[in-house]
Amino acid sequence: MGRLCKNVLDLVPTAAIVVDKNFKVRYTNRAFRAFFHAQKEKGELRDIISCGEHGASKCGDGMKCGYCPMRGVFLDAAENGGKAFRKLVLRGDNEDLKFRIKVQPMGKYYLGIMDNAYESEIAREMYSAQDIQQRLLPPASNRRGTPYSFMYIPCREIGGDLPDVYELNGETMGLIADVSGKGISAGMLSAFVKAGWDRSEPSPSRAIIGLNTKFQELNLDERSYVTAAAVRINGARGEICYSVAGHNAPLLLKSAEGIDEIVMNSPPVSTWIPDFRYEDRVIPYRSGSILVMLTDGVTESKNAKGEQFGLERVEGILEKSENAEHFISRLKAVLKEFCGTFNDDITAIAFDLQ
Repeated sequence: MGRLCKNVLDLVPTAAIVVDKNFKVRYTNRAFRAFFHAQKEKGELRDIISCGEHGASKCGDGMKCGYCPMRGVFLDAAENGGKAFRKLVLRGDNEDLKFRIKVQPMGKYYLGIMDNAYESEIAREMYSAQDIQQRLLPPASNRRGTPYSFMYIPCREIGGDLPDVYELNGETMGLIADVSGKGISAGMLSAFVKAGWDRSEPSPSRAIIGLNTKFQELNLDERSYVTAAAVRINGARGEICYSVAGHNAPLLLKSAEGIDEIVMNSPPVSTWIPDFRYEDRVIPYRSGSILVMLTDGVTESKNAKGEQFGLERVEGILEKSENAEHFISRLKAVLKEFCGTFNDDITAIAFDLQ
């Protein structure tokens, strides 16, 4: 193939493969090689698509070759004037690759075009991003500190909420953050929050200030921001130290006396007020209480009639909940029944205060 033709095909996002009459691969473009993780541009089919059949002396003679879907589509083309079309599934060790391929004659070669390989590659990258984001979530339970339960339901493949729970100096630290936007950009910003949050800082407000300082270095415009609420639970003293950065959803503390809504007026982490000095506040609690942290995606979720779920429904569920796990499971069930589908990320953490 001419150099100009190769350069052009390498720039297009559609995967392309050129095969000769002997079913030798004469060329694959960059998109094709990325889709199959191929190390070679040309050679035998088994060298390009990593089919796993290496026992035969040459490609096509192995036991698996008669079932090779990629080879089959070019055999179809050879029998049908150089044209063929198939929807293929290639079984791999770690994943199945699904795509459509159209083959047409190109002089003494066959040109195969995979019209959805680009979309499939994006989907594969999205799955990888989902896996990474799942690894950013806290463990399902806390074996050493304050028991907790949480839920995290992104409205798209990648979410912009971040729940986190960890131990520091014998105290339980809790963080819930909500970034602006949705999808991939929100996911990247939530990953920044995870990386920029100082887990060694015992003061929630100073941790927020540190995050705010790092946020300013991103030099984003005013449309980007992070709301956050952070707590430090001291079981020995029966105290909750907390700080909030523009987080609209209040913290809820259920005790024998009822439910208290804990709010703090402060701006989000943003470029709006870059030097704002966040502060800590301390409140006592009694053993047996439940502390709830949630994002406004919970309270602002709407049903088909446009009605918001609202804080009253959340508090109603909390009033009847025996513990953190019961509250989270009931909240999730009632939300799904009320909304069906979600237009915002849904995140909540509940602690059993001892």
